[in-house]
Amino acid sequence: MLPTLESHSTNLLLAALPQKDRDALLSDCEQVELVFAEELYRAGDIIPHVYFPIKGFISLIMPVDDDANLEVGLSGNEGMLGITLILNIDVAPFHSLVQGAGSAFRISTALFRHHLARSPALQKLLTRYLYVTIMQLALTGACTRFHLVEARLARWLLMTQDRAHSSHFHITHVFLAYMLGVRRVGITKAATSLQKRNLISYRRGNITILDRAGLEAASCSCYQVNKETYQESLGRTAEDELLLPVTVE
Repeated sequence: MLPTLESHSTNLLLAALPQKDRDALLSDCEQVELVFAEELYRAGDIIPHVYFPIKGFISLIMPVDDDANLEVGLSGNEGMLGITLILNIDVAPFHSLVQGAGSAFRISTALFRHHLARSPALQKLLTRYLYVTIMQLALTGACTRFHLVEARLARWLLMTQDRAHSSHFHITHVFLAYMLGVRRVGITKAATSLQKRNLISYRRGNITILDRAGLEAASCSCYQVNKETYQESLGRTAEDELLLPVTVE
């Protein structure tokens, strides 16, 4: 049986494709599990597969040296992993680490290129998504340089909630420091501040977002800019497609 897309649990890029193109692509996909902390590929690897997350999300991590890394992007069911193939580049620019367990549609690079060559609609859609990705990378760089840790943490928590589709998720101080490129003490101070303001609950790595609106107010402007970029480039198309359930028989 071929994979099935449902309006309440789907990949928005696939849902935004015309049904004929979507059905053709899905016919060569398999549904796989995304396992927490699984490394899908490392920077410099040849990309073996393209992933379209359904549930769960993937961190894009830029290695700096042997001891330092920085998360520069997140990909959940709003996007995909392997977007450089639209530029005919099959080398992974980042480490790709599963940050939220779930599932994804996976297709081999060779088959994906076949569909990309045959589908102008897929080319157009992924060109737009490439722009969104570039903006996310640029915003992350600027945010890391100019914004305070507390505001950056709020932004990251909002982005994670958007992709986890839940107010509850698990993340440790150590991994947050690793993701945001700061010392652990900085994360502890920022998380404690957000907790004292009753925006989040944080205990033994378990985070609950208590006040979404308050967390948005505490976040830097990068969160809203990134969200608006997606909506302007892709959101309306995806929302229109999601008005109806999509099934591949």
